[in-house]
Amino acid sequence: MAKKKPSLHAQLIAAARQLRDDVDSLSFAEPVTHVYNPLRYAWKAHQAYIEKVNEKGIKVMFLGMNPGPWGMTQTGVPFGEIESVKNWIGIHAPIDRPEHEHPKRPIQGFECPKSEVSGRRLWGLFRERFKTADLFFKDHFVVNYCPLVFMEESARNRTPDKLPAAERQLLDNICDAHLQRLIKLLNPAHVVGVGAYAESCLKRSMEAIDCEAQLSRILHPSPASPAANRDWAGTASKQMKEAGIWA
Repeated sequence: MAKKKPSLHAQLIAAARQLRDDVDSLSFAEPVTHVYNPLRYAWKAHQAYIEKVNEKGIKVMFLGMNPGPWGMTQTGVPFGEIESVKNWIGIHAPIDRPEHEHPKRPIQGFECPKSEVSGRRLWGLFRERFKTADLFFKDHFVVNYCPLVFMEESARNRTPDKLPAAERQLLDNICDAHLQRLIKLLNPAHVVGVGAYAESCLKRSMEAIDCEAQLSRILHPSPASPAANRDWAGTASKQMKEAGIWA
């Protein structure tokens, strides 16, 4: 009797576990002093998020860079602004604590009083357009390239692109392999980089596996970007329509 193929959810969960364990094997030198892996301490919420994906596959995959301090770092969900995750996506799971916690960046999970602006903007746009999370997840999914959060002694956030070349290469090798696996599993018609860094990661991984999906980019919703502070939702919607993804 032929062995039954694992479900898409099971394969995605296995891929996330592999990514979680692989990045935990890496080490990072100063100025990075603290590294959080929400796939470890926020695993229950992350798994619940993976299970939102359409088992039949999706049409559009969005890629972000890495967790923000008040988003996925707290909730385990990409761009995971707490109110959006809890009240729109419908995930509210217990969150543990990282082993080596920065005193200025405690993990409070869904009790964290701060709001991730990037996540509020991104999920807010999806909420406005699709009304219900079920309608969004029917054809769309959001993932992050790197699952790790990097902090300096001052608690300043350090993004993966600012790591030394040798450290970044080892991390990229792991994250590229995971991204390629995701693209193969989800088989999207469109892949969208949320910002230029994510777009470059997608381009590299798509070329490695001869992926024929259409590659596009939308403006990153970070408040650090002056352009994103001028009607980000309108700009991103326009970019999606110009790419032929949204009508």
